[in-house]
Amino acid sequence: MTTPEEEDRAARDAAVTAMLPLVAASGWNASVIAAGLRASGRAEAEAAQLFPRGALSAIAAWRDLKDRRMAEAAGDLSGLRTPGRIRALVAARLALIAPHKAAARRAASLLALPWNAPAALRCAAQTADAIWVAAGDASDDLSRYTRRATLAAILAATLAYFLRDDSADTGPALAFLDRRLADLARLQRPRRPRPKPEAA
Repeated sequence: MTTPEEEDRAARDAAVTAMLPLVAASGWNASVIAAGLRASGRAEAEAAQLFPRGALSAIAAWRDLKDRRMAEAAGDLSGLRTPGRIRALVAARLALIAPHKAAARRAASLLALPWNAPAALRCAAQTADAIWVAAGDASDDLSRYTRRATLAAILAATLAYFLRDDSADTGPALAFLDRRLADLARLQRPRRPRPKPEAA
């Protein structure tokens, strides 16, 4: 038996999926939300319930859908170490975004507006958390938050790199991600103490 929350999520998933081809030309707005609802067999009046903050709610719903599909698309990660799991999950996410780059650019532009900063931070934090959870992280100490904040910054940089051109090829963006992860590994590596100079 499905709960009302699950029903609402399924309705949002269907509406957002129907919106994506329209967003490329028209952006994230009330008209596109209404069209997405109609195309998915829902009444336009349901917009207030399913997308109470309008375009920001629609973008958040797409983010939630990508987070769930990312974990499914990445497949079995048990044979990988944590960095490999993170990479596989980000690669799956970029592959999901690739057919909808124009919609992703529109979303990034809207979230970049100063008054939308809280929504942007919330989306970034939730995606970083979804990746760490899918990668098997169950920490509940301070490292949980530092890991997620660091990954959110790396994800933002990788997505910006990916959205710069019209190619659907995720290879260059993944190479960029590999460099960022390598930099992070170097920074986190314990430093060896410098040898003390010998006494004269």
